[in-house]
Amino acid sequence: MSATELLALGAADLAARVAGGRATAADVARDVAMLRERDRLGRDGLNAVVHHDDAAVAADAAAVDALVRDGTAGPLAGVPVAVKDNIATLAMPTTCGSRILEGYVSPYEATAVARLRAAGALIVAKTNMDEFAMGSSTEFSAYGPARNPVDPGRVPGGSSGGSAAAVAAGLVPIALGSETGGSVRQPAAFCGGVGVKPTYGRVSRYGLVAFASSLDAVAVFGRTVDDAALGTEVISGRDPHDATSADVPVPRFRDAADGALAGLVVGVPREFFPDSLDPRLRALCDRALDAMRDAGATVREVSLPHTAYAIPTYYIIAPAEASSNLARFDGVRYGLRLEGDGLRDMYEQTRSRGFGAEVTRRVLLGTYVLSAGYYDAYYRKALDVRACIAADYRRVFADGVDVLFTPTTPSPAFPFGAKSDPYEMYLSDIFTVTANLAGIPAMSQPIGRLDGLPVGGQFLAAHFDESTMFRAAFGLERALGPEAHR
Repeated sequence: MSATELLALGAADLAARVAGGRATAADVARDVAMLRERDRLGRDGLNAVVHHDDAAVAADAAAVDALVRDGTAGPLAGVPVAVKDNIATLAMPTTCGSRILEGYVSPYEATAVARLRAAGALIVAKTNMDEFAMGSSTEFSAYGPARNPVDPGRVPGGSSGGSAAAVAAGLVPIALGSETGGSVRQPAAFCGGVGVKPTYGRVSRYGLVAFASSLDAVAVFGRTVDDAALGTEVISGRDPHDATSADVPVPRFRDAADGALAGLVVGVPREFFPDSLDPRLRALCDRALDAMRDAGATVREVSLPHTAYAIPTYYIIAPAEASSNLARFDGVRYGLRLEGDGLRDMYEQTRSRGFGAEVTRRVLLGTYVLSAGYYDAYYRKALDVRACIAADYRRVFADGVDVLFTPTTPSPAFPFGAKSDPYEMYLSDIFTVTANLAGIPAMSQPIGRLDGLPVGGQFLAAHFDESTMFRAAFGLERALGPEAHR
């Protein structure tokens, strides 16, 4: 089997092949390195991969092959996984796509990464991202922009664009990203993959460099729904290192593949289908809804009346939390340090040179809305509206809706430089931010193409009901078949 054929297997099939002795983890490690160079996934090409350590991966592969011989291989035996550059790993730098952390290697590893390793996965790369996860296009990276494998002249989405590109390019079947307002679902839609944001608290945030702590989540990319379900299942569960992780059972999400769409109630929120929505994108959503109806699902219109306030609410809360979280990057403890005329000047020199324009913009905005005289006018009101948005979702799910279905993004991937106005860029997240504000699970999967570019459809479910969300996703994937990619 060629390198391309081996890496084209789904995660479960690849793990079964390694566990069954028909391939080795060493074969996978070698093939990943070869494909990365051949297809130029590094900084000289797609710029999806910013760090790799082939020697460390080879050593990990040898350890996995030893477990296979002992009959104790895990469910991801030999499966290559790429990890976003803001998730801590021991073997490679964790720099958050920023000059201020250039060369920084974490002394500990994220719980999600440790669980992947325990399951037998090979951590083969750290991927490009918008600096400190602030962006929707991966154009705001100190390493330069990542490129979309479908069309290298277009963005892969963001902020987890490097991970999305690594999956779309065939390097890995599973990748980790982080979600604060859609940073996995949006790039998954742009690159033609599957992106899953779990319920807040389902997956430990230990080892994820904080952007906005009440919104952040470690999230999963997959080439298929099955890949994403397996990856999400492995990294989920209570973690004593993270007080916000929930002590709730973790179902076998892949078992949802056995569930039919018959009897499922799919809600269609009218606020996500405005008159301004591209009619061709609406038609692809309607095709997906028709496929679910034909498979036995019930589709009904619902309303989430506070959706209109989601973007301003998000862009008050997220920068406010970011301004606090990023205060630690001051040149004193780790990362970049530039000398100045006294302590204050050292702070100013380090942060001015270390942070890029978008991070600076959001830190200033966050500091402003938390300042005396503006806290009540902006931040407290945003928290009140956030509560209203969460209440809208609770009401809809309590009224008998099992999942909601919406477009993931208002358009396919856009060309580099097409959104120079920050507010226009922020609107790329208009259909995704409410899930983070409400803390509910959500996912994107392919539903077709416009002008040859992938389009994603989004499912949202009630808190900790990922199983129903995956049931809908597996059902839609079956119902659309090859049409999901054309």
